[in-house]
Amino acid sequence: MARLAAFDMDGTLLMPNHLLGEETISTLSRLRERDITLAFATGRHVLEMRHILGAVSLEAFLITGNGTRIHSLEGEVLHRQDLDPAVAQIVLQQKWDTRASMHVFNDNGWFTGEDIPAILQAHVYSGFRYQIVDIKRLPADQVTKVCFCGDHDDLSRLKTQLHETLGPRAHLCFSAVDCLEVLPVNCNKGSALTVLSQHLGLTMAECMAFGDAMNDREMLGSVGHGLIMGNAMPQLIAELPHLPVIGHCRNQAVSHFLTHWLDNPHLPYSPE
Repeated sequence: MARLAAFDMDGTLLMPNHLLGEETISTLSRLRERDITLAFATGRHVLEMRHILGAVSLEAFLITGNGTRIHSLEGEVLHRQDLDPAVAQIVLQQKWDTRASMHVFNDNGWFTGEDIPAILQAHVYSGFRYQIVDIKRLPADQVTKVCFCGDHDDLSRLKTQLHETLGPRAHLCFSAVDCLEVLPVNCNKGSALTVLSQHLGLTMAECMAFGDAMNDREMLGSVGHGLIMGNAMPQLIAELPHLPVIGHCRNQAVSHFLTHWLDNPHLPYSPE
């Protein structure tokens, strides 16, 4: 029996309308009743996640910013990691050959250089939004991560540019088909979950995790029981072919799987 369950949010726990379904909330509460620790591992900001948790009255550890921050149940910072200021300076100041928009995150919030109302759709229920600033003026020593949003093919070309420029000084990953992130070296959800499990006196073998994108790869591959969403990025399924694939987030597949796991742990599972 797993002692900790870690969940990605977008494309995993959240439905396509960016809400937690009632079945999902009920199932997560059942996990807590079984003394299974919850951890939400997401690219979203801790300020937004606190609002979401408060709205559904769930207690959970928070791994936010794709592993750049870990917060306790009480809101205490257990772990933090920022981009190397020299790397952040390059990313913010260099002119990249891309049509993608740039988004910068630190403990104070989300910053971008232009108004993009459509991108706020994913945050409509939390009310979390960007602040429009001159990105080149942001302090390079206060950058947690940088996210580029746009067309996937364009972002793939940008990833090549970033890799050629930054080399091993940053971790690049797709947190969604249309989101490319520049993260600190060795910073990902898997490394953050390792830190959290050690803090709790657990092993990664005692953890289970759910995810759908390439930023979930390290986490899913390092836990005792990793599960991939049916709506996952094909690259993720290809890189972790040994892991089971469950149903689609629109059908609250995490709840469907966990209900079976709690009630019929010895029977085979069939996706909904």
